[in-house]
Amino acid sequence: MEEQALKAKKGGKKEFVGIVKSDRMHKTIVVAVETKTLHPLYKKYVTRTKKVKAHDEHNDAKTGDRVRVIECRPVSKEKCWKLREIVERAR
Repeated sequence: MEEQALKAKKGGKKEFVGIVKSDRMHKTIVVAVETKTLHPLYKKYVTRTKKVKAHDEHNDAKTGDRVRVIECRPVSKEKCWKLREIVERAR
């Protein structure tokens, strides 16, 4: 409980879990992050997909892996996320 309070107080960084869609770029992966949001009029849950580019320093992640990315300072024009861990490898 105290950790969460401290993290919120210091302005904790956002984290997402998503699936790697592309690993063709050098030290960069494209991660598709899915979120479910409630539609305001129809009251049904809608799946929204957002693609983010993340920095992968050691080129560890491959297409199909489930990964956790964390917000960081801008590395390039479109990269402001960093690979934190590989949650599950693709089969």
